[in-house]
Amino acid sequence: RFPPHHPHLAEAIATGPALFDTIAQRDVLLHHPYDSFRPVEEFVASAAKQDAVIGVKQTLYRVGKESPIVEALLDAAEAGKQVAAMVELKARFDESNNLGWARALERAGVHVTYGFPEMKTHCKLCLVVRRERTGVRQYAHIGTGNYNPATARLYTDLGLFTCDPDITQDISELFNYLTGFSKQTSYRKLLVAPINLREGIVDRIERETEAHRQHGKGRILFKLNSLVDPEVIDALYEASQAGVSIDLIVRGICCLRPGVPGMSDNIRVVSIVGRFLEHSRVFYFANHGDPDVLIGSADLMRRNLDRRIEVLVPIESPELKRRVLEDRKSVV
Repeated sequence: RFPPHHPHLAEAIATGPALFDTIAQRDVLLHHPYDSFRPVEEFVASAAKQDAVIGVKQTLYRVGKESPIVEALLDAAEAGKQVAAMVELKARFDESNNLGWARALERAGVHVTYGFPEMKTHCKLCLVVRRERTGVRQYAHIGTGNYNPATARLYTDLGLFTCDPDITQDISELFNYLTGFSKQTSYRKLLVAPINLREGIVDRIERETEAHRQHGKGRILFKLNSLVDPEVIDALYEASQAGVSIDLIVRGICCLRPGVPGMSDNIRVVSIVGRFLEHSRVFYFANHGDPDVLIGSADLMRRNLDRRIEVLVPIESPELKRRVLEDRKSVV
């Protein structure tokens, strides 16, 4: 039996000015359930209330029976803002909830789309567009988990707030793709399945392998739910054979065999079972002293990489990279 858990409000938000002002100054990383989910809800609720906000775009995968975020989207639409929601009706066990929310959003005037027949939209994205003194500016939240306040208290997940113009423009163009207004095939910073995510991960593994051959100290750390994809596994085997040190934290299915002489001697695999359901996806590459860190919604499975819309976003702040790697409540 565990004592009651009380999430704390992230320091970057608790001690800063208004939420959008804080994000304008620096990226903010939340680690749920240690960090409260309230700032994510407030992000959308504030957008609904502020006159400066022009529009809100949101993906909805599992939102639950009660959803402050969907309520905020309804408020935003009723306030006359442009609101678009990509509702995934094929979210297993949540089909009924999602259909009910989709109908409510449509009645409020929200532009609701339902994705693609052959693919699930599994990425976790919210984009807010504001008119400011210097012009129009976009703010984004990219997460590893669902916009669901119930699971945010039970699952370990990461969420990034940013107004990086390359990332927010990538997200804007991805929403254009999801709503049928474009056929986007390239992105500035995001890795997007099924377009470039597998390629981006394999390229980084190969880069780490080559850097280790030249300089040594190659290091790869992954944390995810499942590792199944053969191309990624083969690339990790090759990296291990080159001497790269690899640690994999895999909650569920892992088709890679660690510790096989001559093949995977340098790979270690563990599964964490504890109070909270491990749900965050993190990809770390030492990159010869300039760490490359990505978080997002994708597990390394063929279904995720070929038949789902998934997103990984880079963590670029040195401070946040250190937090992901070192903090006692962090993920690696």
